[in-house]
Amino acid sequence: MARDYRPNVRESNVISRLDSAKEAARTSAINQLYEVGEDLANRIAMKLLEENLIETKNKKELERQLAGCIKTLVAAEDFDVQYQIAPLRTVVRRPNFISLYITAFIIEKLINHRTIIDIYGTDEEIYQCVNSRVSRIIRM
Repeated sequence: MARDYRPNVRESNVISRLDSAKEAARTSAINQLYEVGEDLANRIAMKLLEENLIETKNKKELERQLAGCIKTLVAAEDFDVQYQIAPLRTVVRRPNFISLYITAFIIEKLINHRTIIDIYGTDEEIYQCVNSRVSRIIRM
């Protein structure tokens, strides 16, 4: 016969604290992102162009699209964020959800934009490029 699993009080408290800390870090990151969104979009665009991962006709339009993505992320519900990053969750071991969201936007939506000629590199290379800029500005 199978036994019912009942976590004890200490275990429940530890799990609750970990969940609370994780949610607090996520909220803090979103608040930081709200404050530095435009600057972050410019830095990500420059890095993508420097590493030849994106070829575009108009750099300003690329920056504007990335800034729009960041504004959408700031206002998005948790379900929407999880839905957007689901295909890329296995790209790296412990991903930054902000970097994953922006990477998913680049791979899935930006590729179809009229000013984007082509996107080069693997999903992981694009993620690493985006994450290098996000991790410098957003502390988690």
